[in-house]
Amino acid sequence: MSAYALAAPPAIDGAVIDDAAWSGAIPASGFWQNRPDDGQPSSQHTEVLIGFTDEHLYVGVVAYDDDPDGIIITDSRRDSSLDNTDAFLFIIDGMLDRQNGFVFGTNAAGIEYDGQVTGEGASGNILFGVGGINLNWDATWQVKSKVGDYGWSAEFEIPFRSLRYDNSDVQDWGINFQRNIRRNNEVAFWSPLDRNRTLYRVSEAGTLQGIEPPPQRNLQITPYGLANANRGGDIDGTQTDTEFGIDIKYSITPSLTLDATYNTDFAQVEADVQQVNLDRFNLFFPEKRPFFLENAGIFDVGDLQSAQIFFSRRIGISDDGEVIPVDGGLRLSGKIGGSTNVGLLHMQTDAVEDVAPGNKFTVARIRQELPNRSSIGIIFTDREGDGSYLLPQSEDKNRAYAIDGRWGIGDHISLSAWVARTDTPGLSGNDQAFSAEGEYSSALWDFRLGYREVEENFNPEVGFLARTDYRFVNLFLLRRIRNEDWVRILELRPHISIRNYQKFDGFDESRTFHADLPIVFRSGAETRYILERTREGVIDAFEIVDGVFVPPGTYDHTQIRFSGSSDQSQPLSYGLNATVGGRFGGDQISLQPSVEYRIDETFRSSLSISYNKFDLPYENGDFTANLAQLRLSYSFTPKIQLQALIQYNEQTDSIGTNIRFSWLQTANSGLFLVYNEVDERSVGAPPTGREFIVKYSHIFDVFN
Repeated sequence: MSAYALAAPPAIDGAVIDDAAWSGAIPASGFWQNRPDDGQPSSQHTEVLIGFTDEHLYVGVVAYDDDPDGIIITDSRRDSSLDNTDAFLFIIDGMLDRQNGFVFGTNAAGIEYDGQVTGEGASGNILFGVGGINLNWDATWQVKSKVGDYGWSAEFEIPFRSLRYDNSDVQDWGINFQRNIRRNNEVAFWSPLDRNRTLYRVSEAGTLQGIEPPPQRNLQITPYGLANANRGGDIDGTQTDTEFGIDIKYSITPSLTLDATYNTDFAQVEADVQQVNLDRFNLFFPEKRPFFLENAGIFDVGDLQSAQIFFSRRIGISDDGEVIPVDGGLRLSGKIGGSTNVGLLHMQTDAVEDVAPGNKFTVARIRQELPNRSSIGIIFTDREGDGSYLLPQSEDKNRAYAIDGRWGIGDHISLSAWVARTDTPGLSGNDQAFSAEGEYSSALWDFRLGYREVEENFNPEVGFLARTDYRFVNLFLLRRIRNEDWVRILELRPHISIRNYQKFDGFDESRTFHADLPIVFRSGAETRYILERTREGVIDAFEIVDGVFVPPGTYDHTQIRFSGSSDQSQPLSYGLNATVGGRFGGDQISLQPSVEYRIDETFRSSLSISYNKFDLPYENGDFTANLAQLRLSYSFTPKIQLQALIQYNEQTDSIGTNIRFSWLQTANSGLFLVYNEVDERSVGAPPTGREFIVKYSHIFDVFN
């Protein structure tokens, strides 16, 4: 399709049909389903127009609908999921590298949904065809929607400075559009995609011709002020404090950005969702802090949540989740020469007594993109401590080096690998790791075979390791089955997998045979029936919960699992995960029910409970380990929201409360009011800790 040079900008009110500014634009149409009837034309007509001025890109969509009363709107929060609502999304590949892009979307309530895709979302879930997208990336732009007797429509205004592109005067971009029609669980694309693909499949996007973006001049300065008051816990009386900080974003070129931060604070970020660790390996908590999230995919090397060379939560957060003050830092990230991704990061944190030393963190990354979804890259990480905690300064350091690559073969095959080494004082030899994986993915079949080794002294202290000292083999085989004669069932996805963690001497540390039958219904409901045969080899006794120790030994068990969820687009929906079987020489029953209730698109609530009952043949081995979480949110407008997260952890006998009011101006800036409370209910626990925070930030566009 062609972009249209607008004589005047349209009024951003969602009324595309009535706006004369669009009168000369030629719409793109002809959407094709990949669900429920893949390869068939969309059941409803859609038209998309793209125009531009000297400063902005404009996208207008008219989603015609012969049943406007059937339009479903489930949420109005920024970046909330668009899977269970009527929605329109598009991806822009401004560098035309066919691997990376920015996603924008909205629904009939006019929410702002944006994210960044790197490497076609290669870190996604192969089982359900979900690609990886960094939804915590937020840009400055606006959208408005309107519902009428024709269906609904929306208009997007995106400043060119929020995008990344090359320096030529007239450009072609990669682009694709997606429309969701929720009442019949339909997903349709302008550039057709197979049933196993998502919008993030940038290599199969269409082409937008004739874009004439301006030479990029982008300097954003975002100062913030914060005041907080603390009472209870380990604090005697009431403690107050004020802080000021600043973030600066400067576009060196349209595709290369320099970010600087001073006295960084993340008080507005939602509290971590608690997890119950009933094993002997490290838990993974995702990054949520905005500064670390733009171009975060450039720094991804390793196997997600298992063995990552760089993990940004190592900066400014201790192992037990305590916040460590971040003095400041710099990040240079983006693309040079059209196909070379670069990322340079340097951060400095304060020392916290008995928690962590003062640290300087440095990360350098280069990745060269090659044709057909291929790439090769290197990464270097460095931590230098001040020796103020446990170690002398000469030994308070750590480095990691890695090379990684990906090779796409045809449309369905990809091979990936990485090899890494660490350098830690006091650890000599056996300090390497590597991984290799091959994947075949088509509309009918998914197959994956992988192998990984992590030696005992491999120690990426600026990365993440779930476990160490092992060999790992992973095999996965899935078949997608659809039949147009099925009335209620959309797709069957039977699959098997084998995962085996083995010590270098041949001892099986963890082994799982997994047989699974997921059933996806046309309504959007899903069920899974799972049979697992497991082996757990415990080398050293570990404390599964306070006072209960699992002794060394090899434990073979069978587990039966069930997972199900109802149609999530309905006002009332529910789900259940259940596991029954053996664990560590005894019996385990695990139930995880959840229920969600919403009123229109403004109020949402969800309650989830994790019930874990163990009967182990050890002292105090009959115990429960439970966790409950309640979420509430109310959207006054798409930019003004009140949210609450309340969590009860039986093991610590504590209730945590996080309440956030946000009044966004643009992207992730605005007014935030935050209340945190930790109530430890055990005998002798300190008084309830309470914290109230007021934070305000504002983005100043110097060249706007």
